[in-house]
Amino acid sequence: MRADDSLDELERLAETAGLAVVGRAVQHVERINPATFIGKGKLEEIIASRADAPFDIVLFDEELAPNQQREIETAFESGPEHPASAWVKVLDRTALILDIFAQHARTKEGALQVELAQYEYRLPRLTRMWTHLARQTGGAAGRGGTGGVGLRGPGERQLELDRREIRARIALLKRQIEEIRKQRGEHRRKRKREGMPVVAIVGYTNAGKSTLLNTLTIGNGSSPRGVHVADELFATLDPTTRRVKLPGGSEALFTDTVGFIQKLPTQLVAAFRATLEEITEADVLLHVLDASHQNVREHARAVEETLEEIGAGGKPMVVALNKMDRAQGSSGAEGQGRSWVTQDEFEREGNAVRISALKGQGLEALLALVEKTIAEEMIELHVRIPYSANALAALFHQRGIVAREEFTEQGTLIEGKIARSLLARFGKFKIRD
Repeated sequence: MRADDSLDELERLAETAGLAVVGRAVQHVERINPATFIGKGKLEEIIASRADAPFDIVLFDEELAPNQQREIETAFESGPEHPASAWVKVLDRTALILDIFAQHARTKEGALQVELAQYEYRLPRLTRMWTHLARQTGGAAGRGGTGGVGLRGPGERQLELDRREIRARIALLKRQIEEIRKQRGEHRRKRKREGMPVVAIVGYTNAGKSTLLNTLTIGNGSSPRGVHVADELFATLDPTTRRVKLPGGSEALFTDTVGFIQKLPTQLVAAFRATLEEITEADVLLHVLDASHQNVREHARAVEETLEEIGAGGKPMVVALNKMDRAQGSSGAEGQGRSWVTQDEFEREGNAVRISALKGQGLEALLALVEKTIAEEMIELHVRIPYSANALAALFHQRGIVAREEFTEQGTLIEGKIARSLLARFGKFKIRD
């Protein structure tokens, strides 16, 4: 991704966190300054710019080492100070994303995972944070309240704890999250015993995943309420699962998951292990792409790299080229924007469909492709089920694909496909050729 595009995304993150961006600076260097990340001259230039555009937060688009953060803040303290503000808080991209997650965590599970990620990020940065917390939070509160960014969540409640107490808190959080992970694992095992396929909706943040799940479920009796949707980054953190009826009459569970982004903090990947296992354990991945975004290719690569990182690479995948109502189609039809993907770029392997989740366009074709992909992962099975076990025959119809059925004196003869997780239940009725 180009530097300007990455800074555009950083600005969108800042706005999502409640900040107003007053300027930006770019420096191309051959070697990172180990003390201040950027060069001395560029840092002096940024410090001097406060005279024209007062600011009290500086955001970096890369993760800073603790010593770099301290050195940059020290440079601001020793440089010219604007009368309205005697301090500057320095945050990197990781701290900003963690702050947004803290704002958007709506369940106990999400809050625990975010809190763990924040503590593990802040632990090596405590010395500087302890020294300046009082004047940073106090001063910002009197100037519009932006000083909470980067210190939200456990920061304001727990920053008086020393390192030992924070490490104890981290250990407790890990135990609590492990319990959640076990509970989620048990829920997944129950679903597998039922044989209902699971489709995990993945994608770059704000690609339209939650809108898609809502459109697939609201209004057809499958969902009592919608998933939270907002035109902002990381609007959804907590996984939500809904039943969706497929064209052939069977059902699948669709799970909306947290969005990915370039340079996703490693602390979040580790802390959200319990949530991300919903992706690694799914039968099929539904990758939602914003086809109207100029960086759609980079977004696709970022998602694929994250999937590899969490162990979900290589899973069967269907691609939904979303927001086509905002894009110009390959035929040249006018839209509000333009399509940044060619007709066959993602469709050459036959696993992509153009849709508009907001308008409900292309969803029948999408579900048909999902159903086809699920079927390809099933196992062929030939069984004779006695009439005393008719419930199993009904299960085959409900969860599998029946190619041929015949009623004989010994029972119901069925040929078709079934999920791997259900094979054991039909084992003793299998006809061996």
